[in-house]
Amino acid sequence: MVSTPRAVADRAKPPGKPNRMFPAEYLWPGRPRLRLSINLYGAPALTLEQFRSYRQDLIVGATLQATAPFGQYDSDKLLNIGTNRWSAKTELGASQALGRVTLELAGAATFYTDNDNYFGGRKREQDPVYSIQGHLIYSFSHGVWGAIDGNYYKGGRTTTDGIKDDDAQENTRMGATLALPINRNNSVKLFASTGLSTRTGGDFDTIGAAWQVRWGGGL
Repeated sequence: MVSTPRAVADRAKPPGKPNRMFPAEYLWPGRPRLRLSINLYGAPALTLEQFRSYRQDLIVGATLQATAPFGQYDSDKLLNIGTNRWSAKTELGASQALGRVTLELAGAATFYTDNDNYFGGRKREQDPVYSIQGHLIYSFSHGVWGAIDGNYYKGGRTTTDGIKDDDAQENTRMGATLALPINRNNSVKLFASTGLSTRTGGDFDTIGAAWQVRWGGGL
């Protein structure tokens, strides 16, 4: 899968800071991402007819995601949507169904190349970020399911021109998801999350809804 998002940012200039550091508005192409996923065990390819009678057991899969430094980036701006570097995220996960309950666990590591043209022409390095996430999913009747989600991530300390910054991450978040089918082709997914413990970043709440549409394959 390849994605190339566009990003918009709009913020007021902090008092006493020069305009060149905090532009009033951004409308930039985001960083393109390439994602490859593979099932290592379980979850065979099925037709729609076969899927109706399929019962999950153990599934193991892996993902590799690379982010390219092709988004717009200005080294004379402190606030940037692009990062002027490559990153690669490797992830290994497993899913085990136990009747109506499904347990999922995944571990990941994200690695970064150096940004040799950071704000003011400096060099910025970043340590890898290691994370683990788990999901407890319960399937109700008529296609309704809910989940409790949690994750923990650590690392990511940056170094600017050889000087270590005090921004190492060690954060924990929790969330919940509820999926409600509307008909054969449509469903609504509601989700929310919050930070439980935060050292640097990640201290925010989210709430949202998504409309999902299925088509093709005999639907």
